Amino acid sequence: MGKGSGMTRGDVRRNARRERLRGMLPRDGAVIGIDLGDEKQAIAVVDHDVRVLARKTVRVKAFRLGEVLDWAVGQARAKGFAAVAVACEPAGARWLQVQRLCAERGLPLVCIQPLVSHIARQQQDYTTHKSDEPDCVMIARLAFELHCYLPEELDEAQSLLRHLGRRRAQLITAATASVQRVRDFLSVAWPVAPEACAHPFDSVTWLAAVQVVTSRCGGQPEKLAAAGLAEFTALVRQAVAGWGGQRPASGVCRAVSAALASTEGVVVSHRRALLRRCADELGDLQRTRAQLRAAEAGMAAVLGELGLSRLADIPGLTAAGAAAILAETGDPRRYDSSSSLVKHAGLSPSGNASGAFEGQAHISRRGRPGLRLTVWRAIWPLLIHNPVMAAKYAAMTAAAGTAAQAAQAQSGTRSRQASAAAAAQARRAKARVACAASLLRWIYSMVVHGTGWDPDVASGAATCQHAPRYQAEAA
Repeated sequence: MGKGSGMTRGDVRRNARRERLRGMLPRDGAVIGIDLGDEKQAIAVVDHDVRVLARKTVRVKAFRLGEVLDWAVGQARAKGFAAVAVACEPAGARWLQVQRLCAERGLPLVCIQPLVSHIARQQQDYTTHKSDEPDCVMIARLAFELHCYLPEELDEAQSLLRHLGRRRAQLITAATASVQRVRDFLSVAWPVAPEACAHPFDSVTWLAAVQVVTSRCGGQPEKLAAAGLAEFTALVRQAVAGWGGQRPASGVCRAVSAALASTEGVVVSHRRALLRRCADELGDLQRTRAQLRAAEAGMAAVLGELGLSRLADIPGLTAAGAAAILAETGDPRRYDSSSSLVKHAGLSPSGNASGAFEGQAHISRRGRPGLRLTVWRAIWPLLIHNPVMAAKYAAMTAAAGTAAQAAQAQSGTRSRQASAAAAAQARRAKARVACAASLLRWIYSMVVHGTGWDPDVASGAATCQHAPRYQAEAA
């Protein structure tokens, strides 16, 4: 990059990325475009002018495409093309079989984002026409135009971490759904039960107590009240171990026992059925949380295997939370910069300006939605327990809070108060997004530069070059 060229670092990285892709997809080469399906695979051999040199549709599984790839390479070589590459969409897990087959044959593989192919399909003939045979040609064309990317190659540890992370996300969703259903069922069958604890679904004693009641009462909780508090507490003590607790909280047991005879707000005709469903849902929730703890323990172990346990030194970030983020990002070293990682999460600002018009910017919401959700979940504890992140959040929301308080101080201007409150809420949401992006930048810096947690570097008081390098962890 020459002095005064006007090129940014982004331009340099983009040019280097395109040069790497062009090295794999030379202009005088051929591309094998594959439209992957479950039982049907469409293959087209295309040259740089998007002329179809050969075409075949086979009804085999993706892992049996080896002979077809050999045939396609032979067709390209027969037409005088020495350089041959393969392009496909990352459809499900089938593309991993194509990646394996290409690696065995020394063929370069590039992938086309499904969103890119969807937009290209509409631009091609201004319709939504879709079929496998034209799609494989379009995939090859997009590869030649460099609308593609190099797929990540995971080793065993990274692959295990990714699948454990996805399993963890599924279990979190299932546990949340069970909690919501139990809450809804109790609001009709036993409305006073959640009032026995400040945070009922975070209390293993309350969960064990409600499980005992719903599984033993036969639709009539008042029957258990006759047994007395001591016997009820003994039953809860036996059940609390299944929720990961050691001994029940006596105050919660007393509150639940006192609520056994209450019929306030009960819909009697639905009570027996809904209490039975509560018992089933609590059993599902118990198993799901146990599986979640096992998955998180496995993720923490893999994080140590990768030598990245130091990420848990970030205050407010657990080992499972750091592992869940890395499960979605893959190896951060494959990104050109921390900004690329933030863009991959869809957390980068998406501007809206043209000429004199300056619209409101939003996050792009592109990239990997699972990564964006994982970082969003991880940022909330950091806003409380991480001093650097809490200070950043407070600084970004201070102006909005001051404006809201000033509007509330003015009497007789409800619309202005509502507008200020909405603006303050939007500002807080933007601040949380910025904090989530900062967390990704911290993780990128610690992994790529091999440094440990340093609050001065994280806050900007020191530069990354002066951050102490972390000693290699024992595997």
